[in-house]
Amino acid sequence: QVQLVESGGGLVQAGGSLSLSCAASGIIFSRNAMGWYRQAPGKQRELVAQISTGSSTNYAASVKGRFTISIDTAKNTMYLRMNSLKPEDTAVYYCNRIVASWNWGQGTQVTVSS
Repeated sequence: QVQLVESGGGLVQAGGSLSLSCAASGIIFSRNAMGWYRQAPGKQRELVAQISTGSSTNYAASVKGRFTISIDTAKNTMYLRMNSLKPEDTAVYYCNRIVASWNWGQGTQVTVSS
C-alpha cells in the first residue's frame, strides 16, 4: 500500500517562502502524473499544482508565478516551492496522484501571517 508523507510546512510571514516535500514508498513519482493540493478551513480541497510524466507543469491561477512543482528523481521526492506567500495560502497541503489517487497522507500545515 502506498504511503504518502508531506513535510516542510510551518509558520511564515506574508511575502516569505517555504518548500514542501512529498515522499512515498513503493512508487516512483516520475512515472505518475502528480499534484499538490490544499484545503483551507471551510473550503473544498483544491489542486494548486501538477506535474506530468513528461515533466510539464500546470498551476491554479491563484498560485501561478509564485509556486513551483518539481520532482527529484534521484531522491524520488516531490517538492512545492512557494514564494511570495499570502495569508490566503494558509491551508493544509497534500500530495497525491492526479489520476486514481492513492490513500491521502496527513498533509502539512502552512500558516501565513499578515
